[in-house]
Parts: sequence; C-alpha cells; structure tokens
Amino acid sequence: MANQRTIQEINEKIKKGVAVVMTAEEVIDLVNDQGIEDAFSKVDVVTTATFGPMCSSGAFLNFGHADPPIRLENITLNGVTASGGLAAVDTFIGVADEDPNSHGEYGGAHVICDLIKGNSIKLKSTAKGTDCYPRTSVEREVKLEDLNEAFLFNARNSYQNYSSAINLSNEPIFTYMGTLLPNGQNVTYSTTGQLSPLLNDPYLKTIGIGTRIFLAGAQGYIAWNGTQFNTSVDRYDNGIPKSPGATLSVIGNLKDMNPEYITPVVFKNYGVSLNVGIGIPIPIVDHEILKQCAISDDQIQTDIIDYSVKKRSKPTVKTTTYKELRSGEIDIDGKIIKTAPLSSLRKAREIADKLKNQIQTGEFLLSEPVEYFKLDSKVKPLKEEDDK
Repeated sequence: MANQRTIQEINEKIKKGVAVVMTAEEVIDLVNDQGIEDAFSKVDVVTTATFGPMCSSGAFLNFGHADPPIRLENITLNGVTASGGLAAVDTFIGVADEDPNSHGEYGGAHVICDLIKGNSIKLKSTAKGTDCYPRTSVEREVKLEDLNEAFLFNARNSYQNYSSAINLSNEPIFTYMGTLLPNGQNVTYSTTGQLSPLLNDPYLKTIGIGTRIFLAGAQGYIAWNGTQFNTSVDRYDNGIPKSPGATLSVIGNLKDMNPEYITPVVFKNYGVSLNVGIGIPIPIVDHEILKQCAISDDQIQTDIIDYSVKKRSKPTVKTTTYKELRSGEIDIDGKIIKTAPLSSLRKAREIADKLKNQIQTGEFLLSEPVEYFKLDSKVKPLKEEDDK
C-alpha cells in the first residue's frame, strides 16, 4: 500500500471528482477508528479553518485618476485616516486606523467591510499640488465597484497557538484579548484548536508561499511568512509550539469577498480590529501529515498568562488544553473560572465545510508552495536605548 502521494496526484483526483475531503474535526474520528495506515488510503485532503480578530490586517485601494489629476496625500475614508505615502491614487488602510471622532467605535476594519457590503464610502484628500498632479483637493463618494483594484493584504494572520489571558490585578483591564475582569474572574483565548490551520501542520510541511487558501469567502494566497514569524520555539512532543509560533501574510481580492466571513470588531478601551475567516486545505501527502491533522483539543496545550503585568514577558499562571478551555470553565488553584473564546468555532466549522465542498466540486484546486518556510526563524524585541 502506498504511503505517499503528491499534490499533483491529489489535484488530478479533484478534477475527476473522486478526491475524498474531510474537515480536521472529521478526520480525528477516522484515524481513531481505523488507524493511520487505513485512514491514509481513505482521505486525500483535510480542511482547516479559523475565524477571529486579526489586527495586523488592511487593504490596498486604487481610486483612479481625477481630472485634473491629484496625488492623494492627506487621505480620509469615512473619516478614517489612510496612508498618503503611496503614489498617486493608491492608499493603504489598516484595520486598526480609527476615525478620531468615533471614540474608538469606527475604523479601517469598518471601511473595508462597508466596501465589501457594497456601501458607499467618502474619500477626502488634500495635496500640495505639483506640475504633474496640479489638483490640491478632492472629495468623492465611491463604492467597491468604482475602484480599479482593492485587495486585502494582511501582514500577520492565523497565529499558531496563541497564549490565553487572565488578569490577576485588582482592576479590570481592556486588551486585544477582550475585557479581563479583576482578580482572575475570566480567561479568554483566541484559536479554533483542533480546527486551526497551523496546528494541523505545525512544521509547515505543506504550507508556504503561494499556497491557495480560503480568505473571507474568496480564493486568496499566502503571500509571505507573517510578521513576528517564530518557528524556532520550543515544542511539545506532538510538534505543537509551546508559545506563539508561525504566522502568515495573506492576500486576496476584496471584490470576491463575502461579508459573512469578514467583520469589524471593537474592543472596549482598546480599539478596532477585524475578524477574518481563513481556511487552509492540508494535502495528505504522507502518514506524518495525517497524524498531525488528527490532533485533538485534549492534545493541544497553551499557557494562560497574566496580562496585568506591564512588561513584555508576562508570567504563566497555568498550562492547559484547549479541551479544558472549550469546556467553558477552568480550575486554577481550586478556583473555577469562566473561559470564553474570541474566535468563533461555529464560523470556522462553516468555513471548513465550505472549503471542503469547493474542493469536492472542483472549484478549488490545491497549489504547491513556490517556497517553503524556514523552521529556524526567531523574533527579536524592540532594541532598547541601552542596548549595545
């Protein structure tokens, strides 16, 4: 019995409509019931997914030239400041950029999602004027269909095994992990566990630059490794990083996206972020990949750290499993504490099922990475003033 197959062979089966595709949750039962060798003969692709806040995201937009032309410099979109550092009618808007008059309730994430939903947004810009771009101001209502190009480009998405959060101080704190109540009254976490893409291929054997993915309802691509990409972390015996590891930079066409799978989110006293839905197919090329895809929440550990400590390195309060976190409560030193996810398992399951269907019907073919990621990348902190 063959114990290896190629992505090309899997694609041929997809084209013929005979590829067997399962979600990462479905394949757990198959492997547990039949073992790795028999299961390998019965599944070709495993779909993984996540849906949650991904702050390091944004979009490039091109508005086309006015007459007379202008080089957009001081730019706002629905009151949200966008980058004027591109020429001449390009801009980049980050999801965490905010309208200063919205009190943290409206930002770049909302602008991007308004465009995807077909709503008009107001472009306003002023410029110094040049011989080649003489105009000094412009104001227009524009829709996504009016733009030449509009593509999502997210610098850091789909974190691999992010830490959970607790607050052991006497006051509530407001973070990108949500509101953390005082005296350890709640724990928040942000992953889909056994369904999460980079936990199903922890050594990135099938994921790399050029991998085709489901991105907010569109077919997108992994463009590069994400920022703060850290693959030299310590790992558990099953390959799962003990701390935040790999991340992905992803790209996709806003005009193909579905507002069901990309939504703005506001964190009280912190700011704006963007919920992004990502699905990544894992080609089952060998037994080892299948074994990794069969990992379950009770086998995936993560640290709960105290976010009230105002230092880069925060103390670990407890190491736990995603099965325990997913249960809704956790025991820390004899105290039962409520747990809550920032990511949506329901949405992730929907994405994994949708991607599964697209592959089965031949709408979505797998792509071989043009380059694989390095496993010795490290993350450096910001250089301090007294560093030599």
